[in-house]
Order: sequence, then C-alpha cells, then structure tokens
Amino acid sequence: MSFANLRPPVLKARDLLKRGRCQVEQQHRAGVPSIAVSQALADVFDQIVLHLFQENRDAEQDMPRLALVAHGGYGRRDVAPFSDADLMLLCHNPADPQVKYLAQRLTQDLCDSGLVLGHSLRTPTDACRLAQQDVTIFTSLTESRWLAGDQELFRRFQQQFRRTTRRNARKLVTAIEAARLEERYRYGRTVLLLNPHIKRSYGGLRDLHLVRWIGYTLFGRQEGTDLEKLAALEREDRQNLQDAYQFLLGVRNELHFATGQARDVLERAHQLRLAEWYGCPGDQVLLPVEQFMREYFRHTGNVRDAVSHLMERCRPQAWWSRLWEGIGSRQVAAGIRMGPQTLEVTRDQRAAVGSDLGRVLQLMELSSQFDRRIDHMTWQTIRQSMLRERELALTVEVQRRFLALLAQSHRLAGSLRRLHELAVLEKIVPGMGHARCLVQFNEYHKYTVDEHCLRAVEAATEFRHQSSPLGEAYRNLANRRTLHLALLLHDLGKGFVEDHSVVGARLAIAAGERLNLPPDETETLRLLVQQHLLMSHVAQRRDIHDPAVILELARQVGSPEVLQMLFVLSCADLAAVGPDTLTPWKQELLTQLYYNTLGALTGDVLVGPGEHEAARRQSLCRQPPADPSNPWWHRQIAALPRSLLGESRAQRVLEELADLRSLERHDALASARYHPQTRTVQYTVGAYEQLVPGIFHRLTGVLTSQRLEILSAEIHTLADGLVLDHFFVHDPDYPDSPPVSRLQDVSQRLVDSLKNPSERPQEFPQMWGMSRGIEGTQPPAKVRFDNNTSEHFTILDVFAIDRLGLLYAITRLLYQSGLSVHRAKIGTHLDQVVDVFYVTDAAGQKVRDPQRVNRLREQLLACLVPSEERQD
Repeated sequence: MSFANLRPPVLKARDLLKRGRCQVEQQHRAGVPSIAVSQALADVFDQIVLHLFQENRDAEQDMPRLALVAHGGYGRRDVAPFSDADLMLLCHNPADPQVKYLAQRLTQDLCDSGLVLGHSLRTPTDACRLAQQDVTIFTSLTESRWLAGDQELFRRFQQQFRRTTRRNARKLVTAIEAARLEERYRYGRTVLLLNPHIKRSYGGLRDLHLVRWIGYTLFGRQEGTDLEKLAALEREDRQNLQDAYQFLLGVRNELHFATGQARDVLERAHQLRLAEWYGCPGDQVLLPVEQFMREYFRHTGNVRDAVSHLMERCRPQAWWSRLWEGIGSRQVAAGIRMGPQTLEVTRDQRAAVGSDLGRVLQLMELSSQFDRRIDHMTWQTIRQSMLRERELALTVEVQRRFLALLAQSHRLAGSLRRLHELAVLEKIVPGMGHARCLVQFNEYHKYTVDEHCLRAVEAATEFRHQSSPLGEAYRNLANRRTLHLALLLHDLGKGFVEDHSVVGARLAIAAGERLNLPPDETETLRLLVQQHLLMSHVAQRRDIHDPAVILELARQVGSPEVLQMLFVLSCADLAAVGPDTLTPWKQELLTQLYYNTLGALTGDVLVGPGEHEAARRQSLCRQPPADPSNPWWHRQIAALPRSLLGESRAQRVLEELADLRSLERHDALASARYHPQTRTVQYTVGAYEQLVPGIFHRLTGVLTSQRLEILSAEIHTLADGLVLDHFFVHDPDYPDSPPVSRLQDVSQRLVDSLKNPSERPQEFPQMWGMSRGIEGTQPPAKVRFDNNTSEHFTILDVFAIDRLGLLYAITRLLYQSGLSVHRAKIGTHLDQVVDVFYVTDAAGQKVRDPQRVNRLREQLLACLVPSEERQD
C-alpha cells in the first residue's frame, strides 16, 4: 500500500497505532494483567480516533452539534490488538451535508490509519429504534461510551435507550438468549471443543459479555460486583467469571500479538505455542499443551455454569405459567412435587435434600422417569450445598439411587452432566476426576475425554428413537445400566502411560466394587470397557464374513447379551467422537458384523463350511439370470466368496456375472451404482487377470485421481481367471447421488486404465483441505503382518497419516513386490488412515519368510512417509 497520498494527520495516526501496539505488546510480554493490557489498547485507539476527529472537526466551520460514541468491545474497553473499533456519530440530522461530509472523511481517515472500523451515523431516536429491531445492535449499544462532542446529546440518547430497554426487557432477554444459542450452534455447543473459538464458542468471551447484556437489560447494571449485590450472581460465580475474563483476554491478546492479525480460533498449532508461553511444564502423563488446554476448559466450564445459572434465574416466566405449575403439581416423593413441566423440592425440604446425595439422585431419577426438568431454585440449592461438600459418603442408598438413575434413558445424559458439574460424579465413578477437561491432542477426537464419555451416553440413549437394527438393539437391552456405566467409563483410562483400555478395565472393576455390583455384572462391565474398540477394529480392519474372524470375536464376547451391548457401545463411541463420525457406512458394517457374530453365538447361522453353504450355491445356480445347464455358471458360483452369498448381495452379483458372461479376455467392463442409504457409490470392475498385471493398484490410481475417497474394496478372483472387483467410495464433489455423466466418466476411466495401461506412476492434483496435521503430534507410521487370523491370506495392517495418493502408492508397491491383493479394507479417520490388505505371494501362499517380511515392512514404511519429510 502506498502512503504518499495520505494527509499528515493520517500518517501521524498510523505511527501512533504502530508505536502504541508495540508499547502495549511490551507490557503484555512483561506480565501486565490482561485486562490492563486491553484497556491500554483501548487508550491507543482513543488517542487515534480523537486526534482524527478533532482534525476533521476543526476543518469545518459552524459544525452542527454531534457526539462521537464508542460501543461494543471498544466501548467496553476490552479490545484485543487487532480488534475492530465500533463508532457511532450521534447527531440531530444525518442528512446535513456538513455532518455527512465529516462522517465520510473521518471514516476514510480512520481506515487509512490502520484501524478496522465499524461505523454508523444516527440520531438518538434512530439508534434506539434500530436497537429494538436488531438484537446485535442492541447488545453493542449497551456498551456505549462517550468519546467527544456534545455530552448532553449523548446523555439524552442514554436516557432514551434505557427507557426503551425497560419497556421491552422481557422480549429483549429472549432475543439475546436466542441469538447467543444460534451463535453457539455455529461455533460449538460444548465448552470442551478441542479447537474452540475464544470469543464465540460456549464458555468463551461472548458468554462473559452475555452476563453484562442481561444485567443491563434487567437491572441497568453490568459489572459483576453490582449483579452480586442484586443477588443475580452468586459470589463464587462472580469470582469465576472475573478469573475467566482475565485468562481469556490474555489468551486472545497473545494470539493476536503472535499472529499479527485478528485470530480468535484456538487451533492446535497455537495451543502448542501458548502452552510454552504460559510455562506449562508437562509431565509423564500430560503434554504441556494438554495441561494448558485443561486450564482453558476449566475457565470456560466455569463461565458456562455461571451463565446458565444466571439465565435460569433471569429468564422471563409468564405469571400464568407459574400459577399452573403450582395448581397442577402433586407430591411424588417426600418433599418433592411434580408439576406439568418441572420437579421441585418444597421450600422447607430444600436444605435437607440439597445436602443429601441420595435424595439428589432420587430427584434426578424422578426427573428421568417422569421426563420433567428440575426447578431452578431447587437446583440452585443443591448446587450450593454440593459444591461445599469435600467428601461425600457412598452409602448403600447412594449406590442404589445411582444405579437406578443409570437404568433410565430419558434425561440421563443431562443428569450425569449436572453431577459432573457439581464434582459429584468423580466421587462415584473412579477416574472421572482425572478425565475432567483432559485433552486428547490428536486430529481424530473433537472433545475432551470427559465430554466424549458423556456424549457417548447421550448418543446411546438417542438410539432408542431409531427404527434401525441399532435402535432395536438398544431398546431390547435387558440391562441398560451396565451399558451406560461402560460408556461412562470406556475412555477414562486415557492420560496414563499404560494403554487406556487396560487402565479402563481396572477402573471398571473398581467401579463395580464401589457400586456393589454383582460379580458377573462387574465382569461384563470390565469386558465392555477393555474391549470397547474390538468391534470397530474388526469391522473396519477385517473380513467380517470370514468364519475364523467371526468365531474369534464370538469367543472373546462370549454371549449374545454382551455382544448386543458391545454393538451399541461401539456405535455410541463413534458417534461421540464428533459430527458425522458414525457414518451410515460404518453403522452398516457394525450391524452386519453384529448379525454375523450373533448367528455364531446362537447357532442360527452356520459360519463354518458345511451343508448350508453348498445348498446355497446350488440354489444360486438355479436362480435367474444364472443358467443351470451352463458349466460356466457352476464354476463361477462355486468360486464366489461367502461374503457374496447372502440374500442382500447374491442377486446383484448374479446380474454382474451375467454382464461378464460374454466378456472377451482382452476387454474390461465397469459399472457404477449409488447406494442412498450409505451415501456411497459402488464401482464394479470385471476383467480377466491376464489382461494386465497389477489390476488393483491401477484401479485405485484412477479413483484417487478423480478425488474419490475409497472406503472399502473387495477383490475377487473367480474361476477361469475372471476378476470381479468392488470399490465402495464417497464422492466429495456430490453430497447426494452423483450425476450419470460423472458415474459414466469414472467407469470409462477404470476400463481405460486396464485396456491401455501405463507404467508411469499416477499423478494427482493437489486439493485444498489435505492437512498433514501438526508437527510433533503425528503418530508414527506402522506396518503389521498377521499370519494367524486368516486361513489363506497374510493380513497387512498399515497405519499412517493420510495424504493424496497414499493408497495408490501402497498398492503399487505391493504389486511391484510380487504380492496379490485379494481384499482391502480402507479406513480414514480425519487425517489418519488404517488400511488393511489380504495378500498372498505369486504362488498364492502366505508371506511367511522373515527376511521378506522385514524387507516389505521397510519398503512400506519408506512409502508411508513423503520424501520431503524423511530424516537421513
């Protein structure tokens, strides 16, 4: 930008801003409290604004009366280094040419000075009217501060603004709360989001502002000390808000200073640097960044709790609603009355109930049983009492009530959250205190450990509304309390040196002892926690139709009831990782694995070779379009793998074989089919294996080059050397069904790759969004060879950070190494992949030679790490 044409006052303002920011940054680096730093920045902004306002006003003769007003964060004087400055010019006549010229000139000068400006020109009446129509304008103007000009005009505006606010207080409170809820939906509805927006996420600075806006609207007061005197805030909440304000402003200031721009999203790279800035030492268990984020979440959690209690206390309630609650209530337990919407403890019993954990749990159990929320005043009494309790006796009554609560589905997750908020849950459930605000510093999980576990319980209880097999499995559970307790415990072993599943198993045993569970239920709880990843790993990494795999899973699970709980737990665990993690594809895989294993446990389905399978193949030979008189059909159906014999797939496979019946040996055929229930596309490719070597890696190269995400692949070599491959992919260019032209284009490219092969490595266009993660946090690449699970194949597990073309690079290396891929399971978890290949050598045998295995492992590891990232 050229500054040659800027006027001297503007050049001076630019210099003031630059020097002012540098001086304030030095104060920040020297440890000056963050509130003082923000106020010092506001003083710098004031100096520039007033300098340019005076210069422009002095240039005009007989200027009409007007006032310069700061509002929003600038009016509040808690600006960050690169915050915008919201200004309003108050005047009697915005159409006056002199006023319009001054406003235009001042706005231009301030922007040229380097400030990011929000500006308006209004009369007091216009400002008040617009504020009543737009809650964003209203909340910003509640923070109005006079800067220069006519003080009497500003005073009249404040009086008029306050009068209109009082008249519309109830409507405004509702609008403020609705706007904040909408903002939380966009930026994260939980405090415990791992990449939070410092300002807009739940528990962030915006919720601290919310306290001020509600205070102004209802009481005409904004400071925490005033709201405490008015009994709108508890003393502890006011202190927590003050501490969080200091901390969050400091984090935001550091983020702005370090990046040189208005940056408010606390991304992983910034978290690492902030942990160093705050001097977090780390230890054997927690990284420095995990310690920093735990402190961050402690503050935002305190903000969330304080704000929610303020809103409950201040939320307007119609007189008829209060009357109806009183008239329509009845006693449901000693001292507890139930109304049409709420449960409340009678006034004379509140203190006794609030200090008795057994009765608190009884109240929560009734809340779940009758689907009623707990009255705010009742909960406030409980909260005050419980937060003062250092030790809580785990009596028989408490054990019984807690287990009864866990057996419920309605409102269970909310009740557990409230117990966690009171620090009560950690006194009942071993490990919950350690997991509080514990960060999982990876690219997979979106929430802290405690939040993830609570969300897993919530996800499971929501399954009851599904009409799917998953919903049926949850609804038919005979003992839901064991499942819910397992979900609460399943990840609490994280944050220790030892494997979290092993630690979790010990915590499950300890929980069973603390809650006096029967020994067999404790053992089931231990198994569910220790094996909570088992079904997910098998479904995504193994052939779920392989009898050996199914029998081993059945052996480890032991009973249909435990399998049913593990199925629901696995789906809930995935759903709680983050939005869209439990995809329809993964749910279908887990469902199919559940049914296959259930058949092995109940004997309803024969999972080993036997008469049933032979009869099925004979039946398919007689089923159109098969021709029972043609030996070709008998040979192909005899060679079909068991995974294709089921009712859901057999008819489609017969149609595919009919298409391939007349296929010439020098030709290839490809087709596409969209599956709406899983939002995936199935590409089917048929050819004879002698057409070209390395069919699989050539096909993966084509699909990857077309920006398709390969979810799974099935490679089948049937009779006469006929190859039938299925690829299940997600097309990110089309959220629903891709157009026919897209399906045809990809299909033709697949055929061309086999009929006109090239030995040149496939090249892929670079795409936005292909992140490599954060340096220092990436898990190491791993390659594992398994010669025990499958009877006929070596299973190759590959763990790596994803990159464009990685699958193609792996499969090409396998081809060059003389291996044949018979089946593949492709799994991507954000930036990490777990790819599984069932392979044999050129003779169709397992890869057993130790030297060859080691050589392949070294070659694959070199392939998994890009050349520019390798260390010599």
